[in-house]
Amino acid sequence: MKFELPQLYPITDRRLSGLTHAEQVARLCEGGARLVQLREKRLPAREFYAEVVEALKVARLFGATLIVNDRADVALAAGADGVHVGQDDVPPEAVRALLGEGKIVGFSTHGVGQAVAASTLPVDYVAIGPVFGTSSKENPDPVVGLEGVRGVRAAVGDAVKLVAIGGITSETAPSVLEAGADSVALIGALLDTPDRFEITRRTRTLLARLSGDAQI
Repeated sequence: MKFELPQLYPITDRRLSGLTHAEQVARLCEGGARLVQLREKRLPAREFYAEVVEALKVARLFGATLIVNDRADVALAAGADGVHVGQDDVPPEAVRALLGEGKIVGFSTHGVGQAVAASTLPVDYVAIGPVFGTSSKENPDPVVGLEGVRGVRAAVGDAVKLVAIGGITSETAPSVLEAGADSVALIGALLDTPDRFEITRRTRTLLARLSGDAQI
């Protein structure tokens, strides 16, 4: 599937934000996000499915694209726009076979070798990370740094859509794009606040920074 990959790629986290996935999508989209990944490691499949359905209703109001992390079965049943899988999940080829050509498939990598291998698979984008130290994963892979992003971009070429993830903040996001990423995935930098409306403000501010519009 051909799709436009925005510079900002927020990922939801119920534990961190204290909000449902639908509420997070609303706050992020009100700030201008148009691609959001739903990440859920704790809910049973039935409950997560219900949350995805509600989040999709919100996303459709904003014309936003919704990706589900890991759970291809939930994504397919709910009618989400795609699935993101990691190195230890169902292989991207199997996810593509399940979802078909009309959906988005993303794949996590943690170094040049994995990224090059991923670039030959039926995926719409390749993720590289963690770029910096991160607390959003219990057992994160080794940090690749900006040099790792540059190395992956040089190895896979310009034809591959590249999402950088891991420890990226509003301050470091521009440098990650300059290193070769097409998009930056953020969790804590947007969601780690008790004020749900702050999520919208942070999203809007970051998008303005990435676009070079300091007036917004």
